[in-house]
Amino acid sequence: MSLRINRRGFLAGTAALGAAGLAGRPAFAKGSVTAAIYPGSWEEAFRGIVAPALAKSDGVTLEMQPLYAVDQIAKARAARGQPTFDVFVLDPGPRVSGIDVGVFEKFDPKKLKNLSAIPGGLADEWGVTIAAQVVGIAYNPKKLPAPTSWEDLLKDPWVSRLGLTGFQTTFGTVSIIEIAKRFGGSETNVDPFFTEMRKVLSKVATIGAPQAMAGLFQQGQCDVLYTNTQTVSTLKGRGVDIEFVKPASGAVAFFTTMHVAKGAAEPENAYKYIDTVISRDVQAALIKPPWNFVPVNKEVTLGPALPMKSLDEMAGFVRHDWSKINPLRASWIERFNKEVAK
Repeated sequence: MSLRINRRGFLAGTAALGAAGLAGRPAFAKGSVTAAIYPGSWEEAFRGIVAPALAKSDGVTLEMQPLYAVDQIAKARAARGQPTFDVFVLDPGPRVSGIDVGVFEKFDPKKLKNLSAIPGGLADEWGVTIAAQVVGIAYNPKKLPAPTSWEDLLKDPWVSRLGLTGFQTTFGTVSIIEIAKRFGGSETNVDPFFTEMRKVLSKVATIGAPQAMAGLFQQGQCDVLYTNTQTVSTLKGRGVDIEFVKPASGAVAFFTTMHVAKGAAEPENAYKYIDTVISRDVQAALIKPPWNFVPVNKEVTLGPALPMKSLDEMAGFVRHDWSKINPLRASWIERFNKEVAK
């Protein structure tokens, strides 16, 4: 116990399940697990749904460290084999980075009791998919006709009501890549996006940080943007006039994965935690408002707001090779900030 406290220091736990203090960890029969979690709605959802489920099923208390994906990788690298958390949660780009820099333990999917409930191919030697994300176009149906393609975003009447954001997020990166592809680009060549953007930039309604886009839409600062279905469902639940459009070239799919940290203090509890996250009851709870996660458990019925009737349809959605995108992304962010967000 003292070794764990020395390695982790003081970590705030969940409100419902207590906290770890400098004097020692509460006496739970089977210990605890510390997980990195995205700040905001992810942390709130996991605090309210996953933590109680894990305590009930395995007697394990969940402690969380709110960290964005790139910060998780940076913190794990700086820890040099003494990680402050046991489990990562990552989107595709940071997942590839984590594999490249060696901050994950090899993963054994057979340790997951719920493995058979997720589609084939969503677990491998590095981790397992725990949620899906679907990216396309959202618009206000009371103010605009429905766009049908990515290139529509740069045309009237949509461009003058467009909310634009850059490459800092996965959804922003893949959306801009798809726009570039419509004008001759590729997942490694986004020059056509910048070329076309220069022609219409003066018309664009607003440009903002990724975390600001939902609020800008809700406030009426823009009426069309690229985003994921989770954001659309969340805004619709607040009474906002918003609809999701799957572009003619296809919606984009990407997956959020979990990984056991190299040198994790609680590897067995890490597996119990991940198994709880992909369990039917937890996934069925996470799909409901206000969380609106896209589940990966095949036993969970998909909601009507999603652009597919089954998870199997996602195999036909647009996917991207992040091993090619990652080396270019920093320069794209810098270019967007100079040429578009100036």
